[in-house]
Amino acid sequence: QGQLVESGGGLVQAGGSLRLSCAASRMRFSDYAMGWYRQAAGKQRELVALISSGGTTNYVDSVKGRFTVSRDNAKNTVYLQMNSLKPEDTAVYYCNAKWLRADFWGQGTQVTVSS
Repeated sequence: QGQLVESGGGLVQAGGSLRLSCAASRMRFSDYAMGWYRQAAGKQRELVALISSGGTTNYVDSVKGRFTVSRDNAKNTVYLQMNSLKPEDTAVYYCNAKWLRADFWGQGTQVTVSS
């Protein structure tokens, strides 16, 4: 059973930056497409960014140009660099790994952006 552990969340002022990390274990990390999702209070979980096993990236329109997803297969880690943060980015951010029928989630890390 794969395991994902997020870190790097916190409180930041609007315009600031944070880098989230997601460390994977108990899986062949390089096979997996990795995603970052977020869920704000009272809202549904939404996809923020995806990176395929081959390194292709996709982003939700609201974060394009501000967030960058990357992966280091040697470290079994995926990152989300978040710049120019806005109060509306406030949410719990979750890491996800998918490959064939396998689908794993991390426990989430809180990101709070103050205005």
